[in-house]
Amino acid sequence: MSFIRLNITVEGLTELRFAKNVLARHLGNFQISTDARAVMTSKDKSKTHRGGLISYEKAKRDISTWLKEDANPEARFSTMFDLYALPKDFPAYEEARKLNAPYEKVNFLEEAMRKDIGDRRFIPYIQLHEFEALVLADPKNLELEYFENENAIRELEKQLEAVGGNPELLNEGKEKAPSKRIQKVIPEYDKVSSGALIAESAGMDFLREKCRHFDEWISQLEKLAVTGD
Repeated sequence: MSFIRLNITVEGLTELRFAKNVLARHLGNFQISTDARAVMTSKDKSKTHRGGLISYEKAKRDISTWLKEDANPEARFSTMFDLYALPKDFPAYEEARKLNAPYEKVNFLEEAMRKDIGDRRFIPYIQLHEFEALVLADPKNLELEYFENENAIRELEKQLEAVGGNPELLNEGKEKAPSKRIQKVIPEYDKVSSGALIAESAGMDFLREKCRHFDEWISQLEKLAVTGD
């Protein structure tokens, strides 16, 4: 089993915390050292600003820079971006809009990104439909941060039941995106301060059981130290 260094470019601070606190610990069991940084949005003379996927071209430049900085053939690279509010300059964006099946759409977009980045070490991942799908894998965990919200949590559980218990099918849109569903019934929900902690509390095994696409990504990463692919 070889040692692998994995570098993940994430959308924002919530994903950054999840990658560093949850993914890194889990993948460490597979001889994988994980580093993560939020995507760069702008840079001036004194500071680099990171967080927020506002432009694919900016994200591509940031990923490409990291690929050059860590040119070791044993290094691997990935992403953790939301499908919800994906930038319109994303590769194959218009073609993907014609696809209605969520898993078909996200796989199509990931393949388009993989080809556009053009490095065999790159493994793209796009979250269906938003990071909050991991939060809603078990809505009861919201009680850890937001007390006395039993009615709100029950409403979220009903929404989850309506899609067969699969949080990855809680779809995108200004009103239907997972974060919007949470904020509608728990207005004080704060993604940055609470999102990663609540998702972590569910446990990796549970998240993988409930979120098929997420599980496929983690399975692919786990195999890196063994296969190198």
